[in-house]
Amino acid sequence: MKLLLSLVLVLLAPLAQAQETAPDELIKTIAQDVLTILKQDKDIQAGNSKKIANLVDSKIVPHFNFTRMTQLAMARNWRQASPDQQKALTAEFRTLLVRTYSAALTSYRDHVIEFKPLRSKPEDTEVTVKSEVKQSGTQPVAIDYQMEKTPTGWKVFDVKVGGVSLVTTYRETFASEVRDHGVDGLIKSLATKNRESDATSGAAKT
Repeated sequence: MKLLLSLVLVLLAPLAQAQETAPDELIKTIAQDVLTILKQDKDIQAGNSKKIANLVDSKIVPHFNFTRMTQLAMARNWRQASPDQQKALTAEFRTLLVRTYSAALTSYRDHVIEFKPLRSKPEDTEVTVKSEVKQSGTQPVAIDYQMEKTPTGWKVFDVKVGGVSLVTTYRETFASEVRDHGVDGLIKSLATKNRESDATSGAAKT
């Protein structure tokens, strides 16, 4: 019986790998799920920040590699940071990015997302999923997702909006802050921005 079970598991392993969600299909599924919720949830449409944050945390955050995103934003300064500082930087940058995504979602109404055919090879471990966001009366906006293959599936490590990298947008600011105040100064600056955002959000609810 044990031998039979082992044989079944061995035979199923390649099938499980073959069924791994392709990066473009993953992004399409996430986008469709999020847009469906946005169109149906009146609280989110009204700007309910708690519900928006929950949507981002449940549908979007699990598919992002925030450690790599922080590393890219820090560039060579990442090596100057201790493991504890890297952990703190990643946590604060993650919070900042999640709030950025949350704020962007409040403006989505009748948007339509069209995805371009994925250009990749089976052995590729990094790909770009290209899309266009369209809304009546406005020019389409190109949104490209830079993705990497990890042991737990495909993860986003950068997003380009209109050709501008979200991660590298912060690079110059981070470099300037580290140059003037060190890594701890950057961590403090990010934490302050996040607290101010919390305060603003709290005031908006009252």
